[in-house]
This record gives sequence, structure tokens and C-alpha cells, in this order.
Amino acid sequence: MIDLRQIQNAAERIHGKVHRTPLFSSSALGDHTRLRLHLKCENFQKTGSFKPRGALSEAERARGLITVSAGNHAQAVAWAARQVGAPCAVVMPTDAPRSKLDAVRGYGATTILHPDRATLFDRLEQERTARGATFIHPFDDPVVLAGAGTAGLEIVEDFPEIQALVVPVGGGGLLCGVACALKAIRPKARLIAVELEAGPGLKPALEAGKPVPVDGMTPPFVGAIPLEAAREFVDEIVTVTEDEIVEAMKLLLTRAKLYVEGSGAAATAALLAGKVRLPENARTVAIVSGGNVDLSRLCAAVAGEDREDAAVGGRARAGRPR
Repeated sequence: MIDLRQIQNAAERIHGKVHRTPLFSSSALGDHTRLRLHLKCENFQKTGSFKPRGALSEAERARGLITVSAGNHAQAVAWAARQVGAPCAVVMPTDAPRSKLDAVRGYGATTILHPDRATLFDRLEQERTARGATFIHPFDDPVVLAGAGTAGLEIVEDFPEIQALVVPVGGGGLLCGVACALKAIRPKARLIAVELEAGPGLKPALEAGKPVPVDGMTPPFVGAIPLEAAREFVDEIVTVTEDEIVEAMKLLLTRAKLYVEGSGAAATAALLAGKVRLPENARTVAIVSGGNVDLSRLCAAVAGEDREDAAVGGRARAGRPR
């Protein structure tokens, strides 16, 4: 578990090095959901997602970094390594989006492509041992999680009357960090986790009492530390479909003027689809976790084509290579 002081320390370390992202109100989407809805826009963060908050916190402790990621974390660690002057290698699936591969290389990192998503972490361990580099875990490192929690700290500072926070879940790093921040300061606020219906990892893990591998997905499991935080702090878990995510992406683009990837739209999708039941006019925040979607995929989604590729946004659908 991550305590509030760890998150505050992380906020001090990264102050002035990453953006304090805006918290926008959205009357159009608020009217649709019948909530006082605000959007925490991490798509405006360095590298286009919340990930640099944690990556920079960890990078400052080490020289020579390595990680594994299909996209956003890869970019964040590559960027963080450049900030501290450290060499960086990233293990990525061969079918990672070209735009994310180009971004990682653009920050000066070495990319190591691996064809099998199920064994990405095995390849990571081989490379880490060979290089002697420090592994920055995408979602199960206390320092990284405390860094992610700084987004939650900002939300409560900017919107102290918050009653509900809706957070997307992949490996659970963002959920863990913001949950620990939110519940330490506003323990009565509801915390709702949102994951993809086609391959949920959090709910099965909670039921099993341990991380459960999710075949064909990236990330392939929810982290152990996020799982403990979810058990303690999450009030509700809901799932969304790819179609619901694409509809949210379209509304965020046309009504809120936000360029958002599929995972970044998941929290808003849950609200727009009526998956989350809250009192009318409840003071609610949905985290828009990232905006790194290929323009061609977003255009296809808006046009009603290639909906699944746009929705999953870097997380492969179970049993379906990408």
C-alpha cells in the first residue's frame, strides 16, 4: 500500500518536471450523465499519458533503465531516462503501434521487439540480467505507484468537494496511486474502477485473491500492490465494451475537444453508458488517462470502422494478436 506521505514526496520530486494537468468541467457530458462531471486530462501530460509521473520518480533513483510496455509506459520511461541522462532499453511487442515505437526511439531508447505478448516479461528479465539495468515496473513498483498517485492528489486539491472518482484499469498502477491519495484525504468519496469487458483482470484477480494472467492482453495481469489497494479502497468495478469506448472517444473529441485513446476514454465511457449509478448532480471526476492513439485509428473509429482496434488502444483483445 502507498501512504499519503509517499505520494506527497513524489509530488515534490516531479514538481516543475511534469505538467500539473487541468481538471476541466464538461457541461455537455455532464448533462448527458446528469452529473457535475469533471475530466482530469492526463492526455495533456508529458508523452501524452499519466505515466511520466511514476517513471520520473523512479528514474531519479537509478542509472541505466529497462522496462516492458506496449506503449505509454515505454514512452514515459524513455522520456524519463533522457531527463536524467540514463541509457534506456524497452522490450515491446512486435505489433506495438508504429507511432509508439517511433516515440520511444525518438526519446533515445533502444527498442527490443518480442513476438509473443505472453512472454514479454520473460524476455524483459533476460535483457535486464544481460544489461545490469534497473527495471522500472509499469504497475507494481511502490515508487512508480506513488508517482501515479500525484494525479489523485491534484484532483483532490483542485476539486475538494469530490464525491466520486472513476478510474480506468489496466495493470492497476493508476488506480492504486489515485486510490491511496483519494481515500487518505476524502475517505467517503466513491472510487469506481473501469476495465475492458473483453479481458478484465481486476475483478477475476480479486475473486481469486491473487494476480490472474489474462491471455493475449497487455498488461498480462494486475499487479500485486494494486490488487491490495483495490481490495481496500475500490467501491465498485464495472466493465465497458469496445463499442462503448469508441462512442466515448467520439463524444470526448466532438463535445470536449479532447484527443483521447481507448483506455483514456474508458472511465468516461462507463459514465456515458450508464454503467455507474450515482446520485443526480454528484460531483464526479473521470480520469482521461492518455491520448496516444494513432490518428488513422481515431478517424476510423469516428467513421465507424475498425472499432475494436481503436477501443483497445494498445491492449490486445484476448486470443487476438495485434
